[in-house]
Amino acid sequence: MTCQVVYHNGNCLNTKKAYTNTCRLCIEVCPYQAISEYRQLDAQKCSECGACMAVCPSDGFVDTQIDKLYEYLEETNEIRLNCPKALPGGFEIPCLGMFDIDGWVTLILWAKKKPVTLVTGVCSACEDRSACTVSVQAFKQVHSSWPDHPPVHIQVRPDDGRDSKGIEAPKSFKRSLSLDNWRQKSMKQVEHWLPNLTADQTYLIPKSRQGLLQALEKDEDEKIPFRVLSVSRLCTNCGVCASICPQGALQKTEEWDPDPAAKESPLEDKILSQRLILEPQKCVHCNRCLDVCRIEALSYSSKMLNYRFLTGKVLIHEGSPLYCKQCGKRIFDNTELCLVCSTSDPKGRSSFFL
Repeated sequence: MTCQVVYHNGNCLNTKKAYTNTCRLCIEVCPYQAISEYRQLDAQKCSECGACMAVCPSDGFVDTQIDKLYEYLEETNEIRLNCPKALPGGFEIPCLGMFDIDGWVTLILWAKKKPVTLVTGVCSACEDRSACTVSVQAFKQVHSSWPDHPPVHIQVRPDDGRDSKGIEAPKSFKRSLSLDNWRQKSMKQVEHWLPNLTADQTYLIPKSRQGLLQALEKDEDEKIPFRVLSVSRLCTNCGVCASICPQGALQKTEEWDPDPAAKESPLEDKILSQRLILEPQKCVHCNRCLDVCRIEALSYSSKMLNYRFLTGKVLIHEGSPLYCKQCGKRIFDNTELCLVCSTSDPKGRSSFFL
């Protein structure tokens, strides 16, 4: 069987921006140990359960049929998705395990306009049940923050070979139609080049987020729950969070002294104010900004956003950098003096260690 999951090196957070704590979510979640430390996918071990796609924040791993899936969601009059262990119907997905939070929100948005049904086998008896568990946890997060959302129906209809009443899918949306023809011609040749067919693709916004925006754009007044970054008053305006963001979701702007040379005191040669601008649609909640903030000034909170705010730019913090009151050097703690001045101050007015 040809593996339809590919690794996009350019999309991986580790490739976009180096970081001390390398992201290993895909490796840790894979129930078959099919992903190596170098993100090489072993097609013989991979079951296409989709767990790696659900946990990857930035489409490092993605299904080759994902564009056709979102095309199907938009064009069909009734959405029916089935896993390989269920009776065929609508569009075949690898497993429920492929859906992350954005994926579930997208299905819910479409459920407001047309029926949405997921047809599965017996998940508790499936070897990919651990992947399904990951996706179910994502759905629970969506449901807890959006309890009155439109329903997405789930039917358990395992394909045991005895029921031939499966719903015929439109040919243009059959997941494996063209692949079956390729396999008949040359299985070995397809296995050789298909996993690398789109491996060099790079894009900033993941497909699941693109699908969400596509569905949300249909009704610009609709609001969905979205985890938005917020900044507390503890912020020292160091700007490291913006520098470390691999998605460019955070931008830092600075306003400098207009004419520092005209100032008599070197203490006045400094940045007057600094702003943090967030682009929510680019944020994939990788938590790097939270991890790098030494004083823990950053946090996520769920807010109801519409299309305009999700795709816009939001000012989340504005303040002035801190400078040592004695020597004028930039400091990154909520103190009055830098480390050198604090430890050498004879009057003990402030201490770095307090």
